[in-house]
Amino acid sequence: MAEVKFVAHDGSSKAIEVTPGISLMEAAVRNDVAGIDALCGGALACATCHIYIDPAWSERVGAATGDELEMLDNCQDVRPSSRLACQIAMREDLAGLVVEVPRSQSGV
Repeated sequence: MAEVKFVAHDGSSKAIEVTPGISLMEAAVRNDVAGIDALCGGALACATCHIYIDPAWSERVGAATGDELEMLDNCQDVRPSSRLACQIAMREDLAGLVVEVPRSQSGV
């Protein structure tokens, strides 16, 4: 298991343990992370698991490509660090990862 910290737009955070191989979206849903709705269940069809990767982790996590980039076009407040949590499978080398849930995902 490896810890990932989800930071809300208001600065509050929730650290969760994620099993390698599980997507960040699935782990967030299982742990009731606010703002990660995952309406499509990880099918890369809704973009309701939009997150920002902390800049210190961007290179290790990697950039969005292909279909993920197309889905991010449907998101509000897209940044260069934007990713969909359903497209990031947890790995041991991502232990300590910090991601931010966009304000637009919070329903505010």
